[in-house]
Amino acid sequence: MDVTITAGPAFAMGTITVPPGGSVRVEAGAMAMTRGDVSMETSTRGGFMSGLKRSLGGESFFVNDFHSGSGGQVGVAATLPGDMAEVTLDGTGALLVQSGSWIASDPSIQVDSKWGGGKSFFSGEGLILLRCTGAGELLLASYGAIQGFTLAAGETLTLDTGHVVAFDDSVQFSVRKAGSWKSTILGGEGLVTDFTGPGRVWLQTRSSNDLIDWIKRVNPQRNN
Repeated sequence: MDVTITAGPAFAMGTITVPPGGSVRVEAGAMAMTRGDVSMETSTRGGFMSGLKRSLGGESFFVNDFHSGSGGQVGVAATLPGDMAEVTLDGTGALLVQSGSWIASDPSIQVDSKWGGGKSFFSGEGLILLRCTGAGELLLASYGAIQGFTLAAGETLTLDTGHVVAFDDSVQFSVRKAGSWKSTILGGEGLVTDFTGPGRVWLQTRSSNDLIDWIKRVNPQRNN
């Protein structure tokens, strides 16, 4: 996948060059523009159950495959303002992606879901993480700028749960309180996630959960 990322890190847009005879898979609703010889095919890709599992992971039930006979471009943009990052998978492992951060990939990448159990539930990311496997490129979107880290074996990185974007499945993770119950309640810090290498981890510099909480404070809803 040949991607040019512009207007980042605040309002990133990914322009994907599709070669003659090539294609790219895009999250439903993420297409901002097409240029040249480009056609679109909408499907569940993998059948009803695959579409259902993606939807449980926060993505659309459907995906769009953009094809080109003689070459063209597809521009993609995320819902929230922020950054994008291109990630390479070599086919030997999986990438676990938070709900809403997968935006496009090579057709060779399988986008499925993984049951997160209690750890994902308590991290505030829901019970499902998207699981991306295969060999190829994929495009991640974030709220705010996106930063990547490569952890050595045994090295630990701690993130606020609302700032997690993606991580390799070789990375172990556990969720805990940021401090004591007193500091958690009064200090404004909730749960954090400890990631232990080896592997890659990506974070976003803003939290959509914090944005929602701020909107609720400045525009409280009143029941009649």
